[in-house]
Amino acid sequence: MRSTPTTRLRRVLAALTVAPLVLAAAACGADDGPTANAASGDGVADELRLGYFGNLTHAPAVIGVQEGLLGDTKLTTQVFNAGPDVVEAIFAGALDASYIGPSPTINAYGQSEGDAVRIIAGAASGGAQLVVRDGIESPDDLRGTTLATPQLGNTQDVALRTWLTEQGLENSVDGTGDVTIAPTPNADTLTLFQAGDLDGAWVPEPWASRLVLEAGAHVLVDEKDLWPDGQFTTTHLIVRTEFLEQYPETVAALLRGHVAAVQFATDDEAAAKESVNAGLEAAGSSALSPEVLDRAWGNFTVTYDPIASALEQSAQDGFDAGTSESLVDLDGIYDLRPLNKVLADLGLDPVSAGGLGED
Repeated sequence: MRSTPTTRLRRVLAALTVAPLVLAAAACGADDGPTANAASGDGVADELRLGYFGNLTHAPAVIGVQEGLLGDTKLTTQVFNAGPDVVEAIFAGALDASYIGPSPTINAYGQSEGDAVRIIAGAASGGAQLVVRDGIESPDDLRGTTLATPQLGNTQDVALRTWLTEQGLENSVDGTGDVTIAPTPNADTLTLFQAGDLDGAWVPEPWASRLVLEAGAHVLVDEKDLWPDGQFTTTHLIVRTEFLEQYPETVAALLRGHVAAVQFATDDEAAAKESVNAGLEAAGSSALSPEVLDRAWGNFTVTYDPIASALEQSAQDGFDAGTSESLVDLDGIYDLRPLNKVLADLGLDPVSAGGLGED
């Protein structure tokens, strides 16, 4: 007999580690805080503190770090599980830039009244799915179940809550409703699903593929099917506004490396997969099996286009889901001028801010 949702939620929470933030320094440590970056002159920082996740939907970051593409500035990296922790680090002055999903970015922009961050590039579209156990074949089958997302208020958490509401299934940030949502680090989600403590999860790649191929889950919802032309922002690149203004040359170098990583991922799939696997191991994750890597790689698109047309819907979804206190005014959230300068230098077409900032 399966345990009740309340019992399972307690077991899920008890199984999680106390600290949700996983830090993996890829360079020598440096003083934390806003003063860690003293200017070396001419818009060049002494250090770039960069965040990213050990997910395939952060492939440009993983490749960029692994291949040493992200500029000549001393690079210190931190590996996170989900975006809300990134926002905390940025607000604390411990990060200068990060790969992150749209929902936490929108919240950071709103909480700081448009001052704290700017989106400077896209990174990935697609690559998120709701995968579930046997016996769940329709939305109605989800009543009484417990589903995981990476963190309360992260991009997949908002997507799940939005979709459940559209299906007439009540849910809430305090865990009550027709479906219990248990924010859970991705690695723990796999273990808990295998133990029968979770009925499914809305997660990014490679975790969706790992749940399918290693734990017997099946796909109930592929998020790209919910968006026009299957295009939506899973990951983009943000920077602290102050850092962007003080160190434009360092940001430009980061963007040149970012575009190079995107091109590497799209031009040579075999080499990109090899680099990503090595980069995941270096970041403290496990290397992926060829089967998982192949399935996951086909579920998302690496891109430097931020797909600005999807951001206002993401903001509305966060507000409707209750993970944003207010509907955020996104005017000015993009600054794509440095990226478009890099693209112009390479003879590539510019990308658009969709009226929500500079391009």
